[in-house]
Amino acid sequence: MARPKPPDAALLASPDDIEHQFYDALQRGDIERLMAVWCDDDDITCVHPGGPRVIGHAAIRAAFEAMFSNGVVDAHPEKVRRQQGPMSAIHSVLERIQLLTEDGPQVGWVIATNVYVKTDLGWRLAAHHASPGTETELPEIGEAPSVLH
Repeated sequence: MARPKPPDAALLASPDDIEHQFYDALQRGDIERLMAVWCDDDDITCVHPGGPRVIGHAAIRAAFEAMFSNGVVDAHPEKVRRQQGPMSAIHSVLERIQLLTEDGPQVGWVIATNVYVKTDLGWRLAAHHASPGTETELPEIGEAPSVLH
C-alpha cells in the first residue's frame, strides 16, 4: 500500500503545524490528510484510549478508518505542554472530545502525548498515545506525586 503524499512542506514547518493538521484531519474524518502527517518510519505507534498499541502505517490507518466509520472525531487540543529539542518534540495534550449521545451533546476529556521528529521532509508525527480521561476536566498536578505507577 502506497503511503500518502505528505502535506506541502510549508505545513510541516513545526510540531505545532503537524499537530494542527492532525487534529483538523480528525475533525474532518480525512484519512489521507491524517496519515500524511505521520513519519515514514515503520515503527510509528498509536494508542487509542483503552486500546492496544498499534504499530505501522497499515495498522494505524485501519484503526483510524474504523473510528471514522462511526463519524468524525471531534477532538480539540487544549492545554498543550511542549518540550522541544532540535530533532524531536513532545506535546502533552488535554483533548476536549465532543460527543453526540442519545442524551444530546456531551463533552469528555482525553490525555494524549504526541511525539514529533524532524525529518528531511520537515516535522512529522512519530507517536500518538491517548489515555482515557474523564467527563470533567482534571486539574493539573505541578509537583511529582508520592506514588509512581
